[in-house]
Amino acid sequence: MIDLTIDEIREVVGGSRVGGDPAATVGGSVQTDSRLVTRGSIFFALRGDETDGHLFADKAAANGAALIIAERSLDVAVPVIVVADGVVALAALAAHVVARVRATGTLSVVAVTGSNGKTTTKNLLNAILSDVGPTVAPIESFNNHVGAPISMLRITEQTRYLVVEMGASHLGEIAYLSAICEPDIAVVLKVGLAHVGEFGGIETTQRAKSEMVVNLPPSAVAVLNADDHRVAAMQSLTEARVRWFGRGALRVSNVVAGLQGTAFTAHIGDAAVDVSLRIVGEHHVMNALAALTVADELGLDLTRAATSIAGVQRAERWRMELLTTPAGATVFNDAYNASPDSMDAALRTIASLTPEGRSVAVLGEMTELGAESEHYHAQIGALVAELDYSELIVVGEPARAAFTAAARERAWKGGLVFVESPERAEELLERTLGAGDVVLIKSSKSANLRFVGDRLARVGA
Repeated sequence: MIDLTIDEIREVVGGSRVGGDPAATVGGSVQTDSRLVTRGSIFFALRGDETDGHLFADKAAANGAALIIAERSLDVAVPVIVVADGVVALAALAAHVVARVRATGTLSVVAVTGSNGKTTTKNLLNAILSDVGPTVAPIESFNNHVGAPISMLRITEQTRYLVVEMGASHLGEIAYLSAICEPDIAVVLKVGLAHVGEFGGIETTQRAKSEMVVNLPPSAVAVLNADDHRVAAMQSLTEARVRWFGRGALRVSNVVAGLQGTAFTAHIGDAAVDVSLRIVGEHHVMNALAALTVADELGLDLTRAATSIAGVQRAERWRMELLTTPAGATVFNDAYNASPDSMDAALRTIASLTPEGRSVAVLGEMTELGAESEHYHAQIGALVAELDYSELIVVGEPARAAFTAAARERAWKGGLVFVESPERAEELLERTLGAGDVVLIKSSKSANLRFVGDRLARVGA
């Protein structure tokens, strides 16, 4: 973070200081996890669903925190700023720091949202922008009301580009994050079925994602997916200038997808650029097009940008992560997030790879689907049969509808197994996987299937 005095921070967050020198300067990392605190850090003691950060204030102080921001007075040996709401204080500090760095005239803020593809696009942008100037982008999926401000606070006066990933499970969240960082370029990738249970329908999801562009000023740019009619409709909601990306109108050609990645030609403006991604899956072409459109808007060389993204190996840990088992099977460990759209895309990707051995889908629960959960799980089970997978292993009671639907597909001759736990799935796979087999492991994080992929490939062993 940039250097600020304790009294400046107190004024920004609207709190009262307990102890310490008000003129002392603080400029270390900002953390909400005491284990990540190092000398000079600011520790926000936030109350969460599972724990209370105030309980770890002593640990943060022992690890070298220079300042603690809390919602009550604490008996610790470092200065404390007491605020009414720690999350609101965090947002206020992030907004102040971004505005202050922006005032130097060198910072550009690029924000990304969408039901799917945010993390991949964020990583592609990070690769492109880091190659031309100091860039800050989120670690993992720091995209909510706490993670995104924490990521924003990593900038310094030298930062040229700030990439912000914005997720949401409720109306108002993206508007909240947008107000903190005020994007110069806002990218909307897709309106899909992620969090549909919490939003209550895809129309509400569309409203939530449109919050990214509604309040953009005329000086900003909205980068919109021309192939998604719900995203395209956002053009009428913004005063910003609109740039389009999409597969239509010769925007992409010569697509070749395989086990080693995806190659294609991108048509951006008058330029035609050959792109070779190490990320597997034809659906990532759209994410790359979005990132390259941003690069073009920033006036960057597109050939250099294509070279930058060629080195990106995966979105993040457990997101279409390519692994190999000792027996020679290929495992795509994609069990961190799952929605009907991302499940569909992953299943179609693996089915298109024509493996030398068997194609195996290991599927667990897709969360946050509400009353539509059984319907969407059944839809995915039927798709596995339609794509003629060699075997489907369904894991856990919440995903049973996928098993039931696949069993109804009498024309499908693939193997079908239901198991109660990830451990049972792992035991089965250890016995049956062989050289040339290709396995997709896909579920939401809470199903814990990601660890099955790790153990099969002996990751960390």
